[in-house]
Amino acid sequence: MNNVYLAAPFFDDAQKARIQEVKAALIANPTINSEGIFIPEEHQFEEEPFGSRAWQQYVYASDMRQVHRADLVVALLDFDMTSATNEPDSGTMFEVGAAVAEKTPVLIVQYDPTKELNLMISQGLTAYFDASKDGLKELATYDCDDLRSKPAHRPVF
Repeated sequence: MNNVYLAAPFFDDAQKARIQEVKAALIANPTINSEGIFIPEEHQFEEEPFGSRAWQQYVYASDMRQVHRADLVVALLDFDMTSATNEPDSGTMFEVGAAVAEKTPVLIVQYDPTKELNLMISQGLTAYFDASKDGLKELATYDCDDLRSKPAHRPVF
């Protein structure tokens, strides 16, 4: 069973709803440890004031520790679905880069596939799921065991 770091922005209700949809797909996946899905929003450091230096240091250290412990990182690219470019969240992209550097498999979920996928992300990913079609159903059945030895499952542009 694989442990997952679920990287995604969680700044508004729409983003949080997408996280829960992806989490549900992961829980349904028999190769995922349903108790081993780490969602950063659920692990904020409440002992220090939000945004304080101590809070920032704790959150960064905790998130990076979890990225490094994960068997795979699942990242949601859609940050602002209303923008023309739909640039991904910078924190999510940092976490993806950290995973790629560790050679941890990265599964990308995108809700708006009409937005161009960044070259670095498209070449670094292990698998891509188009949530506007059947991507979440595919994620729920995708074999996440031994992803390091499988060829990348990349979108065709």
